[in-house]
Formats: sequence, structure tokens, C-alpha cells
Amino acid sequence: MYLGMDIGTSGVKAVLVNETGAIVATAARELALSHPAPLWSEQDPDAWVDAAIGAIDDLASVHPSDVAQVRGIGLSGQMHGATLLGEDGRPLRPAILWNDGRSYAECKELEARCPSLHAIAGNLAMPGFTAPKLLWVARHEPEIFERVARVLLPKAYVRYRLTGEMVEDMSDAAGTLWLDVGQRRWSSLLLHATGLDLHHMPRLVEGSEIGAALAPEFSKRWGMAKDVVVAGGAGDCAASAIGLGAITPGDAFLSLGTSGVVFRVTDSFAPAPASAVHAFCHALPGLWHQMGVMLAAAASLAWLSGVMATPAAALLAPLGETVRGPSPVKFLPYLDGERTPHNDAAASGAFVGLRGATGRDQIVQAVLEGVAFAARDNLAALGNASGITEVDLVGGGSRSALWAQICADVLGIPVHRVEEGEVGAALGAARLGRLAATNETPAQVCTRPRRLASFTPRASAEAAYGEAYHQWRKLYPALKEFSL
Repeated sequence: MYLGMDIGTSGVKAVLVNETGAIVATAARELALSHPAPLWSEQDPDAWVDAAIGAIDDLASVHPSDVAQVRGIGLSGQMHGATLLGEDGRPLRPAILWNDGRSYAECKELEARCPSLHAIAGNLAMPGFTAPKLLWVARHEPEIFERVARVLLPKAYVRYRLTGEMVEDMSDAAGTLWLDVGQRRWSSLLLHATGLDLHHMPRLVEGSEIGAALAPEFSKRWGMAKDVVVAGGAGDCAASAIGLGAITPGDAFLSLGTSGVVFRVTDSFAPAPASAVHAFCHALPGLWHQMGVMLAAAASLAWLSGVMATPAAALLAPLGETVRGPSPVKFLPYLDGERTPHNDAAASGAFVGLRGATGRDQIVQAVLEGVAFAARDNLAALGNASGITEVDLVGGGSRSALWAQICADVLGIPVHRVEEGEVGAALGAARLGRLAATNETPAQVCTRPRRLASFTPRASAEAAYGEAYHQWRKLYPALKEFSL
């Protein structure tokens, strides 16, 4: 048995996977977010740990014999979160998350301090990344910055609490702006630009390598053997790729989770900062990937659900599984700013085209289409050379056949819903735990999931969506002056 855990923003998911690769059981615990000021997004690091332990407790209570057979554990995590620890290994403040936009000014400062940043880190300095957050802390909370002994990402903090070891994998580390992504090692130059040094960083391993051993207290708690290994793991998108079997250059997928991602595997470091595309290490040695990232994908539908005090499923049900064409209402899904292609933490969401006759269904459809249009922006940012001719669909948004069809119509390529698409990151983490425990090859373990349904662009809708997309693209520059 192998255990995978995804330390997400809205919750922790845990999955048990058997020797055949099938998911035996799942468990989840919810997490709360804090927004103490505009553009701020924080979480209590110990809440991640409590949720992770609680999820495994739940599995162990229902499936004790299966949990007892676990040989390897893998962790996936929300990327970029700055978890600042003192000398005692305890958090000095709440973690500053990936969707926090407060460090916009510090991004400009970082790029001025380190002109070679793009070439080394492969990415623009964006507020979501970890390094600018530390400059913000140094400026606004100097007493905290002076006490920082280590900086960990969310899943690394959970691993530390489960094993006693501070370890990070290459894919997650690539999202800090402190990694030399091409060389797969920490960059002293980039660290110094934020007032840090190598001793502030955890040890690096590949995602499929052994990172640490589960602490005896937890082995005993869950009835596991004493030699259970914890793999390096991966950032959530790279872990989803492992769960999807996206381990060959050119493999691609679209994630409609809290955030949204268009992901493509590459066989070399391929930075493209001019289009705000991310270039990161993959979770396997010798592989990298590119990503276009939108900050509010399924989060946009969740927001609408909250505003309308109606469950998302009830909002979607009246629309059925297809719509004839675009909604007359346009929606910008920039509720938390945007990364690709705008790199604008201050960008804000908007509805355009509302009229007295506008109904709820048109507004709901506009939200789905706005996210799909943002995905098309991401696909365009990856460039015509990306070779992406189809994508698998994962994340919570993959539950909706309607959303899948809209994505196919908007992107102009086939979209495939896949088995276990909602737990892809946790499944990928479990696979990395298996690779660390068994030394099998990735090709043996990281197989492709069964496709449940395929959605092809409809000729009747594709042209209309193409025109709607070109109109939608005009909204961001026209409304930019109204951003916060």
C-alpha cells in the first residue's frame, strides 16, 4: 500500500493506493483561509498538520489493515507559501500563501536587485512566489524577519512535523524564485537578493527519491512498519501530472482546481518569462515543465455559489450538459489578481453586459466561460510551438460535463475527463511514495488513467466562442484602471 496526501488551500486530501495502482480509500479535511487585509491570503501552518494527521487517522480508523501495509508516503502541496520558522522550528507568523498579492512592489525591487533572476529562476517575479514575500516581511515586519531560521513551503512543513526532517523537492522549490531551475540547486545569488543564505533552505531531493522516514510516533499511531519512507513529493501541479501519467515531453493537461493551470511537460529548462509562463522542474529527474496559471478557476464558481447562497451543483443543473453558444454576459475571473498572461496582482473580476433581462443561468454560464477564456489565454501564452493538441481535465471543475464541453469549444481542442481526476495530486503523491519505496521505473508506476468521456469542439459553437473570446480579451485593458 502507498499513501498520498495533497496539502491544498481549501483542504487536505489523502488516498490509499494498492499494488495494482487502484485507489482503495480516500479521506479529506477542510481548511480555512484568512484575509486580514486587501490582497492578503494566509493560513495557520499547524492547521495543515492537524488536517493531514486527521485525514490519516480517518483512513486508519476505517481501513486499519490497509494503512498498516503502507510502505511509502508521498506529499503534494500548494506551492509558494512562505512558512517562516524560528530556531525552535515553530512558525513565526501565519504562512503567506500563493494567492497573496501584497508583495507587488517587492517584485520590482527583487528584479532590480538581481537582473539575472529570469535566466536563473526561469520566471518573472510575481507576488505569488515565495521570495518577494520575504522582502515584504523584511520591510514591514523586520522583527519577524530577524528571527527567521528556516523558510519552508507548505508540504515541507507537514513533512517536517511528520518526520523531523526539513526536505524539499525540485518541483516545489522551483516556485520560490530561489532555485537555479536549470541546474536543480539552490542559488546563493537569488537567496542573497532577499537577505537569506543556503542555511535558511531545506535539503533538496528529487520528487521520487526518499526524503525522510516517518517518525516512530506516527508509525506506532497508525500501526505502520518502522521503515516507512516519505518521498520528496511534488508541488500540486507536478503531482497531478504524475497522477495523470504526464511524464513524457509534450504531455499536457488542464486543471480546474481552486486555481487553474495549463501544464506541459518539457525535456529541458524552457523559460518564457515574457509571456508570464512558469518554467519549473518536474517531479522526476531530467524533466521540466511549463505552466500557464490563472488564480481563480473553480474558485470563481465557488465564489458565485457563496454570493448566491446556492450550491454549485444547483447553479449548474439548469444549464444541462451543453449550451448553444456564448452567454451575452462576459466575466473576468480575476478575483485574486492574475498571473498568466498579465502578471497583475491588482487585477480584479468583473461582469460586463448585464441587462434587466439577464437571468441567473446567463451569469453562471459567463463564469464558466470566463475561466475557459482565461485557459485559452494560458494556451496562447505557451505558444504555437507547444504542440498541445488535446488535454486531460483534472480538478474539482472536471466533475462538470458542461464545463468540459465549454473548454473544448473555447480551446478548440479535445478535452478528456479522466478517472480519479479530482484526486490527481494526491494520487501522484502516492505514486512518488511508491517510487521512493520500490525503485521501480516511472513508466511502470505512472500510467495514464482511464478516460471517462471526451469532448470535442463543436463546429456550431467554436466560431461563436472564438469571436466571444476576442471580445473578452478587450475587457482587461479597458477595465484595468478600475482595479484595486
